[in-house]
Amino acid sequence: MNPLVQIAAESENPLLPPIPEIVIGLIAFVIVFGLLGKKLLPNINKVLEERREAIEGGIEKAEAAQTEAQSVLEQYKAQLAEARHEAARLRQEAQEQGATLIAEMRAEGQRQREEIVAAGHAQIEADRKAAASALRQDVGKLATELAGKLVGESLEDHSRQSRVIDRFLDELEEKAEAAR
Repeated sequence: MNPLVQIAAESENPLLPPIPEIVIGLIAFVIVFGLLGKKLLPNINKVLEERREAIEGGIEKAEAAQTEAQSVLEQYKAQLAEARHEAARLRQEAQEQGATLIAEMRAEGQRQREEIVAAGHAQIEADRKAAASALRQDVGKLATELAGKLVGESLEDHSRQSRVIDRFLDELEEKAEAAR
């Protein structure tokens, strides 16, 4: 190796690139920076502006949607309150109708009960009269037979028999009433 080349190589700073490379790099940097500034930067600014407008429009839309949602919520609450009021009114009407119906049914039940009791009393009275009549006839027959055996004569005559039976039963009823 040549000592001059060695000294020249030693005198150059390894950290500094050669001047022609710096000049070419600087020219390339200016060209790239110029192209970026002229072509790409307006596009980037345009996209950023569109995005900013979209975000602001989205915020405005969100605020409008929230305002609309709030008004719909208020309408819903009003309708719900109205529905509750209507339900309470219907419930009250149903209770009143139920109370009226119960009162009518009680009155009808009372009327039917009274009719049944009256019919029962009438039936009992009719049965009592029929039993008394049947008993009167049976007692009359027995009394006639017994009286005929005691008296020793026949009480076959119907009119005589009726008078004796009636007189005997009347005496029995008088004794029964006196005993009370």
